[in-house]
Amino acid sequence: MPDRRRRHRAGLARSIGRERAAYLARRIGNGLRDARRAACLRQRDVAERAGISQPFVSRLERGHGTCASLETIAACAAACGLRLAAFVELAPGADPPRDAQHLRRQELVVRAAATGGWRASPERPVDPTAPRSRSIDVLLERPNRREIAVAEIVDLVTDAGAEMRNLEDKVAAVRRERASAGPSGDPWKVRGLLVLRATRRNRALVRSAAGVFAARFPGRSSAWIMALGRRDAAMPDGDGLVWSTAAGDRLYPSRLG
Repeated sequence: MPDRRRRHRAGLARSIGRERAAYLARRIGNGLRDARRAACLRQRDVAERAGISQPFVSRLERGHGTCASLETIAACAAACGLRLAAFVELAPGADPPRDAQHLRRQELVVRAAATGGWRASPERPVDPTAPRSRSIDVLLERPNRREIAVAEIVDLVTDAGAEMRNLEDKVAAVRRERASAGPSGDPWKVRGLLVLRATRRNRALVRSAAGVFAARFPGRSSAWIMALGRRDAAMPDGDGLVWSTAAGDRLYPSRLG
């Protein structure tokens, strides 16, 4: 009887292990595909750099890499300019927090804006006087130009309309707050900036509704990038949309037309 129970437990553990391995293989495959495309590489390029075949890279990206060695997966990650941990950082049992991607993009916005003379306030409450309030991902202020950028960071677009309304609500709240502070010279110019992670899914969504996004975010994206990084560049008059790389190491303009 004890042997039978032991074999049953071992069989159950292996079954659970296969399910978790398949889950991780899918996560790694998605991460590899997004990183490769963000680096503007072909599967053939990754294969050559990692010393494997192009069909094997294709299998990995489709989530069929349960039998691939850690060395092979790490080599593919290096071929895309990333570490292996970047592919599995959100997997169960990993060390980084669940919002690691979001924190990375907040840090990216703060660093990019520092060179342009912006003062950054991450997780700034929409209503500072309320005990509990929604927060702005990064509030950017340039007092010398009386400019405020309400930066909202979205890693995965699940409801585009809700994201647009959320940003508009926060921009309106900041405008009301500054208006209620009383006259003090020229009024503050407050605009919204949506920072999207450049995943395959997010890019496909924006392409499919490019007209809607262009109408909602009329501020020229390249001008927004310039305003963040240069003290002599004015913030655009319209709300803007910019991309961050899948790795979260660079901002670049959108091309909405």
